[in-house]
Amino acid sequence: MYDCEVFVLEERLSLDYEANVAKLDALFRVKENFDVIKKPLVIGNDELTFYYIDGFIKDAIMSKLMMYLVSLKGIGKPTPNAAKKFLDAHVPYVETEVTESLRTMTTMMLSGAALMIGSSFGDKAILIDARTYPARETAEPENDRVMLGSRDGFVETLIFNTALIRRRIRDTSLTMHYLSVGSASATDVVVSYMKGRADEKNVEKILEKLKNVKAEALPLGHQSLSECLVRSGWYNPFPKVRTTERPDTAAAHLLEGSILVIVDNSPEVMILPTSLFDFLQETGDYYFPPLTGTFLRILRQAIMFLTLFMTPIWFLFIKNPSLVPAWLAFTLPEEMGKIPIFAQLILTEFVIDGLRMASMNTPDMLSNSLSVVGGLILGDFAISVGWLIPEVILYMAFVSIANFSQRNYELAYAFKFLRLMILILTAIFNIWGFVIGTLLALVLMATNKTVLGTRSYLYPIIPFNPKAFAALFFRVKKRDV
Repeated sequence: MYDCEVFVLEERLSLDYEANVAKLDALFRVKENFDVIKKPLVIGNDELTFYYIDGFIKDAIMSKLMMYLVSLKGIGKPTPNAAKKFLDAHVPYVETEVTESLRTMTTMMLSGAALMIGSSFGDKAILIDARTYPARETAEPENDRVMLGSRDGFVETLIFNTALIRRRIRDTSLTMHYLSVGSASATDVVVSYMKGRADEKNVEKILEKLKNVKAEALPLGHQSLSECLVRSGWYNPFPKVRTTERPDTAAAHLLEGSILVIVDNSPEVMILPTSLFDFLQETGDYYFPPLTGTFLRILRQAIMFLTLFMTPIWFLFIKNPSLVPAWLAFTLPEEMGKIPIFAQLILTEFVIDGLRMASMNTPDMLSNSLSVVGGLILGDFAISVGWLIPEVILYMAFVSIANFSQRNYELAYAFKFLRLMILILTAIFNIWGFVIGTLLALVLMATNKTVLGTRSYLYPIIPFNPKAFAALFFRVKKRDV
């Protein structure tokens, strides 16, 4: 029995056909894996052997190719270029390759390509990329909808995703650089950028990082890869990269000089470099007139920061009524309830997340009705028994709904954790606690590490770029998302 690890280290087949068949049989464990197909063909006095994965291969194409091959009188005499000559003369398919690397043969066959060795090919083999992957339709992403614009979205098949981008950018400067990441998974990864527009140093840096990734597999697609590319403290909850499921957004970023990282098995494309304010930009802004887009952009920025400070400031006002302006006096509750306000706010934070988790695990036909009814019943009874006061329900309902003003859940939870931190510090240290919590939040934002590390997470504020800063609030003709 051959040892699989030795095969990979040898990197080559031998010149003996029978030995090669035995080696590949052992390497692919043909007898143990029902979906690994070995198909020998007798061609006159010669022989060919195919290896491929059942379910990945295009059956109709391979059937026609095999019917043609068995009609031949032979595959040619054993020469150093026998495989190349046979490929050029008798394999009329668009994606084919001759290789002598055993590692390439193994990776491509396990990825879905057909591997063909012949009695006269020596240590070389032919790869026929007639693979097809199970794929869903390129429908509109559930988490990134727009009222106007295209309705297609990325899927889990990499080649479909690159095609969706190519369809929008028909320019020879568009580059799709392929890499394989993961010692066991050999996941297909593509770095896409516009030659001449993207920063060459950034391109080289991301390619170098990807080549140096030490990972066995990327089971969670782009999320696994992002964690391999940048490692920061567990205490910093902010997302490191922005992602999108929309091809039009990805194409717009490419044209502006950004770099995309596309990972097979993941419907989300990574956009680099990334800053905090990139998460607050939306594709829908550009499908509306500039005035409407500007209004939506300003509203989104304001709402997100309200979710961070609304409940801590309200709690600070309750602890210090003298700080409340006369025109905001109505915000102070007349009754405090049977448990402290601080405990009510913390309790509501957990209850809201509990309802959200329950909604996610509820069958689709019931999730909307149960989440609404559950929220109403719990809120009504909580007020009746004195656990909560109406003001707490109101402010926490606003915060919960406002989180959906932007699509990144990771960013929403980052703001949630900071809100809880400021709230706890305010409860302990009063005004100074609020100030310290706000400063700590700014420090976490400013020190968050990104994949490239060439741009501050608070760009365009640090360093300050007036034009880019204005673009955060005002929708102009140039695509700056």
